[in-house]
Amino acid sequence: MNKSDEAYKTIGEVAKILNLVNKKKGTLNTYTIRFWEKEFKQIRPKILNGNRRYYDNTTIDILKKVRFLLKEQGMTINGVKKLLDSKSSLKLDEISNNSIRGDNLKLKLKKISKLVKEIKGLK
Repeated sequence: MNKSDEAYKTIGEVAKILNLVNKKKGTLNTYTIRFWEKEFKQIRPKILNGNRRYYDNTTIDILKKVRFLLKEQGMTINGVKKLLDSKSSLKLDEISNNSIRGDNLKLKLKKISKLVKEIKGLK
């Protein structure tokens, strides 16, 4: 059973969407999202059922922007705060969403490259 795209997502699902994975352990870095919640007033999950966090698509889009600006553009937390508070943050929607898709593309290309090398090794 697949969740609707409009359904609220758990913190683990959001960490997976944002590709926040500890490379050494292979676990999801949900603590990064909780830290960003404290730093950025725009990130407001619904907190239900014994302090469980649930994120809607609007909040996930904000998290995508934050991830893009911090991790890929190398901005500081204060710089991201200023940008999110300004009107120009709307222009980031397309860039940050494409960046997330770009990460997925990179992973797929690495897998394909690995398979090609394995096939060449068999011949």
